[in-house]
Amino acid sequence: MFRRQLLAGVVGAFTVLGAFGPLSAWAEGTLVVTDLAGRMVEVPHNPQRVILGEGRLLYATSILDRDDPVARLAGWAEDMIVNDPGTYRAFLAAFPQLADVPRFANAYAADFSAEQAIALEADLIVLPLGGYYRAVDGNLLATLEAAGIPTIFVDLREDLLENTAPSMALLGRIFDREDVAQRFNDFYLYETRAVTMPATRIAPKDRPLVIMERAQGIGTTCCNTYGAGNLGRLVDAAGGQNWGSSRFPGTGGEISLETIIAENPAVIIGTGADWSEARPESTAVRFGYELAADEAQAELAALATRPGWTELQAVASGDFHSVWHQFYTGPLHLVALQLFATWLHPDDPAFAQIDPEATMRTFHDEFLPIPYTGVFWTSLHDAQH
Repeated sequence: MFRRQLLAGVVGAFTVLGAFGPLSAWAEGTLVVTDLAGRMVEVPHNPQRVILGEGRLLYATSILDRDDPVARLAGWAEDMIVNDPGTYRAFLAAFPQLADVPRFANAYAADFSAEQAIALEADLIVLPLGGYYRAVDGNLLATLEAAGIPTIFVDLREDLLENTAPSMALLGRIFDREDVAQRFNDFYLYETRAVTMPATRIAPKDRPLVIMERAQGIGTTCCNTYGAGNLGRLVDAAGGQNWGSSRFPGTGGEISLETIIAENPAVIIGTGADWSEARPESTAVRFGYELAADEAQAELAALATRPGWTELQAVASGDFHSVWHQFYTGPLHLVALQLFATWLHPDDPAFAQIDPEATMRTFHDEFLPIPYTGVFWTSLHDAQH
């Protein structure tokens, strides 16, 4: 009833403001917001029992709750623990109580238990936008709505450059951290536009062909790549031509080694993470908070010597790079954007002021509750010297 009354009263204003100018209306302790799926939802203001339907949303919510990112968690999905154990251990060292937070299956890739959420008496559930239709078709939203538990969708994965700032602003308003969200968004806009503005002036003929190897070394067959979304979008925004952008409208698809050899791209960028605990066969570069520089370089050099790769021009020239896979699902992707620009256009004066290492350090010093340690990217020319 409340939603129908609200919609009738503000439909004209909503038409003007649009989905990314969220509407708000105050009641006792509540806020009406528009989430990243375009849904108007009545939520508690400053909720204290929040469930993260994707555990790696902690990359974003910990910016807002830097002093104690665990205090308001009633539950979280276990994907960070499984797929990014180094980051989990970094958070665990700083906040040991994280070990006691109940765990869920990842709402993006698996069934999320509405019954468990109801039993935990959550007052808000935050879900990834990529799981929206699964939540609708599987009656998750209907079940939670019937139980009186509000759900919002945010996006830190599908369309990174467009949806990160609105997602942070939305979470900031709900968590009563608007000042922190605005400060972060100012930083985010400054650091991303340092790349995207000058990159718009790069002519197509001057944009090198880039093939991305997604989850490099995680399997025994070649290969997955990024499409027009996610990190593939960042390659294009940084002044490159991402091979997959014209072939895969979404996050990505498959590419064969034969196609990579035939295309012989000027630049190859892979992604890696420490999957060794969940996937012992992985030969990926184990990027993250626990890796040493010499280990990263040795692991990338080993990937460059796989059969069929050694004669590629990107390998021969040292334009063979790899970055932390988890850049793809959190605000830290702005560092990947800057890396891509400096790798693709190392001599372009428009990018001369960009320093991804300094950006990474500032991000941690100013916004994150865990220290900056480890290695998150490397290049073959580093390993060759």
